[in-house]
Amino acid sequence: MLLTVLAWVVGILFFFPVLWMVLVSFRAETDAASNPPVLFAPVSLEGYRTFFAAGPWPPLLNSMTASVVSTVLVILLAFPAAYALSIRPVKKWTDVLFFFLSTKMLPIVAGILPIYLFAQATNLLDNIWLLIILYTSMNMPIAVWMLQSFLAEVPVEMLEAAQVDGAGLLTTLRQVVAPVVMPGIASAALICFIFSWNELLLARVLTSTVASTAPVFLTGFVTSQGLFLAKVCAASFVVSLPVLAAGFAAQDKLVQGLSMGAVK
Repeated sequence: MLLTVLAWVVGILFFFPVLWMVLVSFRAETDAASNPPVLFAPVSLEGYRTFFAAGPWPPLLNSMTASVVSTVLVILLAFPAAYALSIRPVKKWTDVLFFFLSTKMLPIVAGILPIYLFAQATNLLDNIWLLIILYTSMNMPIAVWMLQSFLAEVPVEMLEAAQVDGAGLLTTLRQVVAPVVMPGIASAALICFIFSWNELLLARVLTSTVASTAPVFLTGFVTSQGLFLAKVCAASFVVSLPVLAAGFAAQDKLVQGLSMGAVK
């Protein structure tokens, strides 16, 4: 009972900022900025009208394109790589995994200058395909690590049975291995999608108008004139909706995938 109550308290604490953001987004600026906060303020759609009047659709479409395409590429590349590191392990596969992990230790700020110079030399500045390539390479290590742990739980007898039936490598991956580890694939895809959707630094530096993403568009609501809470909360809630919808749709597979390998 104590652990149940503690779990509910922790869950409410994590959910309360999101709930407060939604409540403030439906208030007028005067009510949103009041101190102490007014709990039962009149409902206002001023923040949402301002957000949609600013033309958010191109940045939202850019974020969706970069996130979805990069996530698909990550899964297509990480799945066979994880297969080679788990079911058919290559030599010194642990060194390979730690090499993948070491690439996440470099701060993005340390590599932003050479990336910018490369994009400038190749005319890829303000290009959505540059973000897709960067997001794919950025999420590849975590996807390989996650899928490797999931694939390590696949029974070897299933693979041997597929080989006896004459199945090739691609057939085995597509029809035998993939259905078994589908919760793990869904978990890795969702995490990669969230990381890509929330990325700000690369998009801020490498894009301007054509390929600007939703997080960059969101920062435009923080102006030198002040912080308008209702507008910022409305914009934040709309930008967060795709991630919330994806997480809600895949919550069953996400929980199942994250728990794979915990019990032998």
